[in-house]
Amino acid sequence: MIFGTLPSGQDVERVELSSGALRAAVLTYGAIIQSLEVGGRDVVLGLDTLEDYRTRSRYFGAVVGRYGNRIAGGRFTLDGVEHRLPVNNGPNSLHGGVEGFDRKVWTITDRDAASVTLELVSPDGDQGYPGTLTASVTYTLEGAADGGALRIDYAMETDAPTVVNLTNHSYFNLAGGGDVLGHVVSIDAGHYLPVDADKIPTGEVAPVKGTVFDFTEPHAVGERFEGAYDHCFVLDGGMRVVEPGGGLTMDVTTTEPGVQFYAGGMLDGEATPYGPFAGLCLETQHFPDSPNQPQFPSTVLRPGERRTSTTTYAFRT
Repeated sequence: MIFGTLPSGQDVERVELSSGALRAAVLTYGAIIQSLEVGGRDVVLGLDTLEDYRTRSRYFGAVVGRYGNRIAGGRFTLDGVEHRLPVNNGPNSLHGGVEGFDRKVWTITDRDAASVTLELVSPDGDQGYPGTLTASVTYTLEGAADGGALRIDYAMETDAPTVVNLTNHSYFNLAGGGDVLGHVVSIDAGHYLPVDADKIPTGEVAPVKGTVFDFTEPHAVGERFEGAYDHCFVLDGGMRVVEPGGGLTMDVTTTEPGVQFYAGGMLDGEATPYGPFAGLCLETQHFPDSPNQPQFPSTVLRPGERRTSTTTYAFRT
């Protein structure tokens, strides 16, 4: 069905998926997960209209790219050539720039009742990035009697050397409303990336032990640090979120080396329909600013390579 039409005249489609107790709605604009229902409870933050997504969104449910997270100074050097990117987050480039993948209309290439695949071709020079990149994302619902899972599969190819770091920016609220400060989070990560005042990693990979970043044992989001989390964790395993009031649990597994845990503290309730801590993000990805920090896992993609990645969000009651 048509969800809306952009000022350019381009239509945006809305695709409904279902499997067992799971229901989801996906938009071709930004490859957005607009809703994800588990047993009738919508557990992601979504918006009602295309105009809202154009003007009031903080990447709600979108695939962000070409480079998710921050690149310092809006620049990086690849094979001896400096590339400059739009600066849209203080001095940095965030989530692919001013017109990132979250603002593009993706093309549906395959679909059935429980799955949809969307593709985007990003031309050479798009937001300053080199090479023509072809990216695809497949959302698949895998229903189960007590919940089920959302599986996200990414694939990327390029015709020239580039950097790429795709992730989904869904905000989860397992209660279906209120704030997430009482959600209990576990992250199997012995290390995290400290950041400077502009939220760029300092280059240190620091142990979490003895800090407010230690989620190797469960802690409520608002228990420490006033819930002000927006940091990348170096994964040793998976993640878990429990909503104590309703008893819903979400387990997250990924092939990515890191996760950006963002507790939604910068949502303001004026520019968006949601206030602070209305939802939390577990953005599975490579590390922020990797193109400028060679000690981090590489995000360089070269011609002839096909990079794939999988993240699964599994729910049970």
